[in-house]
Amino acid sequence: MTAGAKAEPVVDHASLPSLTLDARQLGDLELILSGAFAPLSGFMTSADVASVAESATLADGTPWPVPVTLEVPADALGAGAGAALLADPEGTPLAVLTITERAAPPGAEGRVMLAGPVRAHRAPEHGSFRRLMISPSQARAELGGGPVLAFATRAPIGGRQIGQLKHLAGRLGARPLVLPMVAGPAEVVGQPEALIRTVLAAARNLPAGTLVVPVPYAERDAAATRELAAIANIAAAYGATHLMADRGHDHATRSAEETSAPVGVGGAPVGLGGAPVGLGGAPIPVLDSGDWAYDPRAEVWRPLSLIEAGTEIEDLTPDQLADMLDTGAKIPSWFASEAVAAELRHARPPRSERGVVLFLTGLSGSGKSTIARDLRDLLAERADRRVSLLDGDLVRSLLSAGLTFSRADRDLNIARIGYVAAEIAKHGGIAICAPIAPFAAAREQVRQMVSEVGDFLLIHVATPVEVCEERDRKGLYAKARAGLIKQFTGVSDPYEEPTDAVLVLDTSVISREQATGTIMEMLTSGGWLATEDN
Repeated sequence: MTAGAKAEPVVDHASLPSLTLDARQLGDLELILSGAFAPLSGFMTSADVASVAESATLADGTPWPVPVTLEVPADALGAGAGAALLADPEGTPLAVLTITERAAPPGAEGRVMLAGPVRAHRAPEHGSFRRLMISPSQARAELGGGPVLAFATRAPIGGRQIGQLKHLAGRLGARPLVLPMVAGPAEVVGQPEALIRTVLAAARNLPAGTLVVPVPYAERDAAATRELAAIANIAAAYGATHLMADRGHDHATRSAEETSAPVGVGGAPVGLGGAPVGLGGAPIPVLDSGDWAYDPRAEVWRPLSLIEAGTEIEDLTPDQLADMLDTGAKIPSWFASEAVAAELRHARPPRSERGVVLFLTGLSGSGKSTIARDLRDLLAERADRRVSLLDGDLVRSLLSAGLTFSRADRDLNIARIGYVAAEIAKHGGIAICAPIAPFAAAREQVRQMVSEVGDFLLIHVATPVEVCEERDRKGLYAKARAGLIKQFTGVSDPYEEPTDAVLVLDTSVISREQATGTIMEMLTSGGWLATEDN
């Protein structure tokens, strides 16, 4: 849906059905309404989506690199609804969508893609650092009419990027504009708020007048060149005249490899960094930051070609940085200033101080509850970590009282366990969960919740069903076989065995002491627990 579409009719908001958007959809909505996704004025039609996939243009020929769609459950709206309120998770209505098309997204059974223009109902009010999330028009007014060099990032900024930004901005006579991409998890530090804090700390070492504007753009499953072009469109909307692509990240490197010649980047400087990336459809020049390294003799970051061969220090990879933070190792001063390092340590504390969820899954009678209780006791004896036990039966009687054993209620039970466990992890505790959790999708939902605030360790107690049934201390298998219990996992309901567990334990071949010992060893070797002699 492009700019210039006819205005939708006035509707009675109170009579409209409401759709609650997730974080990604909320980000897209905000970018549409603010003009950051110009020329889009709404969610794309199937014709636009097909055209974007085929030629990186909307159906009317306007260049646009990535799809911007709204998919919801097929039963979320009545068939006759011509409009809907788009609300945040708290139910606050933010916009009205006039529905011009409903289409079935490919490969998404039970979903429908809604297209049409959106009109703002009220401005978003919530979210950390909301004061920094100014509109594109406000950013353009603040930046003025001179050259502006933008840099978009989903990862913390270190010394290399600071040096490159200073270098290119100086050559262009440009003011730096840093755009943290805050929809979805941030690299290394996880939370968008942590990313913003690290960027603000790094910005202290950038030229005066550097503007930092968080942008709620979620990364697409698209070719690197398409993703870079999308970011270039957003940067241009915020007033950028040039975009720096980070050679140290996949987008810049893969983009250079995917294209054979510079396209649409006239006027871009070339040389030691600043070479144009071959990228069609970008409204502004996209500049390759070049190969840089740290020169220990000059104690500066500089182009690799200016450093004596063999003396250079390469930048830390995200995995290397994550490992250093996990173990509590000192962040080298050549990588980041002390202010940035402090924010990194705050965002990703050492594993010995970080919240962790031990999620034991297995059939009834597998031994997971026994192992969970033994773990709780061992950890309580140590007194160096706070520990909470969320056992399946206990949760069922309290947190999930009244739920049935239908698929929907089972998933809701696991979601509730995951929510509580994530809150425990958020505050640095250890949560031990021991539900059956038979469905992979529900387990993955818990993993995602926990991973935003701590570490998630899935342990499969893989005791065979025959052994579980022999134990049957509660007589549940016998009742299930007799038809007295419906929807019983392992008898009348399936159990989807995990393929992503960090440990697999079979209590038919190892003792409870061996099982708990194996888990304790994993926690110690992984750094979540201190060794006994510490």
